[in-house]
Amino acid sequence: MSTPAPTPQHRVVRNDEEQYSVWPLDRELPAGWHEAGHRGTREDCLAHVGRVWTDLRPASLRRRQEGDR
Repeated sequence: MSTPAPTPQHRVVRNDEEQYSVWPLDRELPAGWHEAGHRGTREDCLAHVGRVWTDLRPASLRRRQEGDR
C-alpha cells in the first residue's frame, strides 16, 4: 500500500498595499510580500483571505479616497 502524499502547506501573505495572496510554504516570498500570520492548506488559506480582505482597493487608493471627503 502506498502512503498518500502530504497536502502541500501554504501561508497567507500581504504586500505594502494591503493586498493578500496565498503562497506555498516551501517557496521564498517575492520581494514586497510579507507573512500575514495564517498557515494551512491552500483552501484554508483562501478561506482566511476571504474573511479578512473585505476591501479590495489598494491601501493607497483607500487613503486617497478617504482624503477626498
